[in-house]
Amino acid sequence: MLYLFNYHHVTSLVRLIFSLLAVVGTCLLTACDRRAQVDEGAAVTVLRVWAHAGQVTERDTLRAQVGRFNAAYRDIRLELSFLPERTYNAQVQAAALAGDLPDILELDGPYLYNYIWQGQVQALDGLVAAEQRKELLPSILDQGSYGGKLFGIGSFDSGLGLYARRSALRRVGARIPRHPDEAWTLAEFEALLAALAAKDADGAVLDLKLNYPDEWFSYAFGPVLRSAGGDLIDRSSYRSAAGVLNGVAAVRAMGHIQHWLKAGWVDPNVDDNAFVGGRVALSWAGHWEYRRYQATVGDDLVLLPLPDFGQGSRTAQGSWLWTLSRRCRRPQQAIRFIHFLLQTREVLAMTVANGAVPATHSAIAQSVWYRQGGPLHLFVEQLNEGFAVPRPKTPAYPVISSAFRQAFAAVRDGAPVQAALDRAVAVIDQDLRDNQAYQTR
Repeated sequence: MLYLFNYHHVTSLVRLIFSLLAVVGTCLLTACDRRAQVDEGAAVTVLRVWAHAGQVTERDTLRAQVGRFNAAYRDIRLELSFLPERTYNAQVQAAALAGDLPDILELDGPYLYNYIWQGQVQALDGLVAAEQRKELLPSILDQGSYGGKLFGIGSFDSGLGLYARRSALRRVGARIPRHPDEAWTLAEFEALLAALAAKDADGAVLDLKLNYPDEWFSYAFGPVLRSAGGDLIDRSSYRSAAGVLNGVAAVRAMGHIQHWLKAGWVDPNVDDNAFVGGRVALSWAGHWEYRRYQATVGDDLVLLPLPDFGQGSRTAQGSWLWTLSRRCRRPQQAIRFIHFLLQTREVLAMTVANGAVPATHSAIAQSVWYRQGGPLHLFVEQLNEGFAVPRPKTPAYPVISSAFRQAFAAVRDGAPVQAALDRAVAVIDQDLRDNQAYQTR
């Protein structure tokens, strides 16, 4: 759920909603607080943990991990609660307003910065050893850092690329790039789309996951802007999106996507079976689709980098991470759980469950999918070698994401690209002005 809360510019309606949520949250959590007090008197530190209720396999894995941790550390007991994913951020914000956040908190990566700005989470710098940092992918450290400090660590990252049917590419004589440096140029990619369409019954040969919800659009197509020389915001200061999101490079890039749509090359995504159903030869998708695609396509499946829009191939990164709330009074004990989750066997347990990219080099080396020569090693190369672009590291990110999604929808419907991006910039820059560009308080 795309939601932004700040203390200075909130409507009375939102205040009322959050107050009600806060009251409910406080009532529900009071019992846990009482238990914590009793158990601390018995020399057992009780730490509350909140996580998003993702897919069943992720929930089952995290429950098992909490169980293993509790068995290993008899002086600490974790109490795990799952919150619905669609309303997760709103419920966490309600708890923050009520001053009742848990000790250990899972957050979707790009939302971390708003909580840092609010002062709701604490830095981890003094709690994470240099040896542990070296084990982490650079993208994991990048996503979890803000203002020169480390605030969050994930046990996995994400991957985005093009899945293709190898046989379809061979039929039109297309080369198969193996590394982001070898990505198709934009001209090559559009020539490929036209060639594939000429041999396709309805001409739709590309799946862009237009059926996906809110966050997908900035995640999946923000890198296109970077590849073209634009961006979602000016990252040199994070004070404006003007001239960047609506600049010449970004307008040109989004114009090409609109061209694909108008040409009929993009599947309408009335369902999520465009690729597995054989309707298209190419799917612009993330790591989470690999198992489903491989089960259907088998050895004909190949993973490729996204096309180069002029400034090199770029891709997305970032996922859920762990942080400690400011209310956590036992950070030395709480950090043990994050360290536990970063053990190789635990990273592998979660990434086998959700298919994501392991966060540590040791786990990658043992992963059948992601190790050197594995079918998804391209995702590791993208994260390790600087091709992956984190979503904007600013508390304004929820507004940026929402504004860009609306601009993408307008472009899809045939609106002039410049006008659609101008409107997005106006929304983003107004929010930045209202909040003094979210300068640290």
